[in-house]
Amino acid sequence: MSAIRLDGQSAIVTGAGRSLGRAYAIALADAGASVIVNDVDAPSAAETVAEIASRGGRAFASIGAVGPAETAEQLVADAVDQFGRVDVLVANAGVLRDRVLWKMSDDEFDAVVSSHLRGTFTCGRAVATRLREQGEGGRLILVGSPAGQFGSFGQTNYAAVKAGIVAMARTWSLELARAGITANAVIPTALSPMTATIPAYTELYERYMAGEPIPQKFRHDNALGTPEDVAPLIVWLASAASGDVTGQAIGIGGDKLTLYSHPAEQDAEYADGGWSADTIDTAWRARFAAQAPRSGPPVRDGGDK
Repeated sequence: MSAIRLDGQSAIVTGAGRSLGRAYAIALADAGASVIVNDVDAPSAAETVAEIASRGGRAFASIGAVGPAETAEQLVADAVDQFGRVDVLVANAGVLRDRVLWKMSDDEFDAVVSSHLRGTFTCGRAVATRLREQGEGGRLILVGSPAGQFGSFGQTNYAAVKAGIVAMARTWSLELARAGITANAVIPTALSPMTATIPAYTELYERYMAGEPIPQKFRHDNALGTPEDVAPLIVWLASAASGDVTGQAIGIGGDKLTLYSHPAEQDAEYADGGWSADTIDTAWRARFAAQAPRSGPPVRDGGDK
């Protein structure tokens, strides 16, 4: 048994009916936490609850789509009614509506914003309010994505909300520090139904679902593993062991653990009296162009073969 335990704590996990969210809920319960299992799909949530119960844990299904404040408030109410308190939020739920910019509809944009960004906000607000009332600190664990760190072709909506979620974690780490509440973002990379929509990984996902092991080159070079490979980071961030960690974006997947940097000034130049378009052009080409970061994730040798 791990030395890092969550006995006596209560956690809310949104989108916990399947894949990554389900792995998070099970891992938290295995570590001793009682878990509110949220999902929009009742049968999936019930399956997660049943799995937790079969392992000796405690869980309760709370059904509803995240986004509306009413859902967030109900999650907190269910945690208090069932387990007497709230200690941890894992804001994981969300949908995909992938399409290139010029083809993306308002509805496709809004659906992703509502589930991921608004859902994280309303759940974070409701849980933070309860944690401050309890006066014993707590943990907000928000789920980002490499798309939010690097951009992602065809995912204007998803990349934008995932970048916003990391910004929320950093902001909440400042606002909630005096209350002893930490806020961090997890950047997971794992084979999941969402990963399966990426053409380079569709075949790999199908082989994984058929029971084949994930090749080592994908686990190492692409940080692609199982949902269960991500879950230990969730447990650690929910625990007392990470009490001094807040405002961070931490990636995990396969065999790789990553600390992402905060945005920072890379270089600067000055012009007495201000700049013109011509002097900006000169400075850009002489000083900045060679060091400008490229768009997209780092290229990994041997990754998408």
